[in-house]
Amino acid sequence: MTTSRFPGRRSRALSVAAAALALSLSACQSANDRLLGVTDPDIINPNDIVNADGAVALANGAIGTFRSITGGGESTWLFGGLLADEWSTSSTFIQNDETDQRVIQEFNSSITGMIRQLYRTRTRANEAIASLNQYSPTSRALIAEMYLARGFAELQLGSDFCNGIPIGNVFSVDPVNETPKSTAVVFGYAAASLDTALTYANGTDAASVTMNRAIRVARGRVHLALGEFTQAGAVVASVPTSFSYQHSFSLNTSTNTIWGQGLSSRRYSVGDSIEGNARNILVANAIPFSSARDPRLPVTIPTSGAVNGQDGQTYTRTTTMWGQLTPIDVANGIDARMIEAEAALRAGNTTQWLSIHNALRATPPKLGEVQPAALAALADPGNEAARVNLHFREKAFWTFSRGQRLGDMRRLVRQYGRTVATVYPQGIHYKGGSYGGDVNLPVVTAERNNELFTGCTDRNP
Repeated sequence: MTTSRFPGRRSRALSVAAAALALSLSACQSANDRLLGVTDPDIINPNDIVNADGAVALANGAIGTFRSITGGGESTWLFGGLLADEWSTSSTFIQNDETDQRVIQEFNSSITGMIRQLYRTRTRANEAIASLNQYSPTSRALIAEMYLARGFAELQLGSDFCNGIPIGNVFSVDPVNETPKSTAVVFGYAAASLDTALTYANGTDAASVTMNRAIRVARGRVHLALGEFTQAGAVVASVPTSFSYQHSFSLNTSTNTIWGQGLSSRRYSVGDSIEGNARNILVANAIPFSSARDPRLPVTIPTSGAVNGQDGQTYTRTTTMWGQLTPIDVANGIDARMIEAEAALRAGNTTQWLSIHNALRATPPKLGEVQPAALAALADPGNEAARVNLHFREKAFWTFSRGQRLGDMRRLVRQYGRTVATVYPQGIHYKGGSYGGDVNLPVVTAERNNELFTGCTDRNP
């Protein structure tokens, strides 16, 4: 009744209300625009990386993937050691058990993840190299590190997998079906990557010097794989024994997986020549990493089920060599000395060979969390076969679980005339059955998506 008596007043009230509502909506819209207009730092658009900072970011990502093929993931450093004699399985995973038993199926899902990370390391290194060369060409040490990552992945592929690896050497990041390559060809790719790396790591700054030494160690390992012993010794001669190039870890990125799979989750047990909870199953050819009580590899050997493995049954032998965040040496001066020692042995210079070994034993470098006490000097065993045995046993303790043992066992067959039956673990397996005949990791079923790949060319060492 009131509004009918004062129609003008009603009109003005509605106008005021409408204006207030419009102002309120405008304010809300403005607030929403401000909220929605905030840049989300988690979203990286393609245009954000076409500059120097983006190139460095790509390189950092490649280093992260590089870390996953060494100590930052369950890599072939662990699985290669499981197939060899560094580790024994205390896992519930059949993939681990069959690898330890040397009867690996082609569809082993653990190996599938490992080979993918090796391929991804190459791809991401390629992406970073192209971007750094275009947008940050003065970052020469970082470019060298990308070539090192690429070459190191190729080195591990050749060291750990069968003949017939589908891998290309084109500088491409796009998927390309490749024909299977022999390990010798893959080692040749590694050599080319590392030789290029050395051309970039030629500065006098600390980063360049570190890269130069790390690349030389990796290149020396490739020379050994190809039987080029003189060149191997020469390329590492300038690398000091105190040198190390490490992959580090943090709680925010990745932790040391060798610690995680061994001491923490107890899926891997330190290998030995005597297996079984009763310690009554002999394993022929296996180095007694556990029972040797070598100060370079401290091992706890339980005598009851108080330290069962992940499988709930195996008395797991553990080492404190690494902690959760212990950096791991990708390449170091010990590697350089082992390469020099083998080159001297192949050249017939037993005096130099023995001197290198005994110098390391007299003043042992730190190994992970372990600072070994001085070891007694070695005596010349007096014949070539015994010297080879001693050399590879010493090297196995110096380089434990750092991705070299399986490749060395393959070389003992390929280059030193040993038989598989005298090199690889033999006999009854403590989880049932006997050790099989595998001497390397298979290229997995997933690679058969490439119509040019039909399986390993052969499984020879």
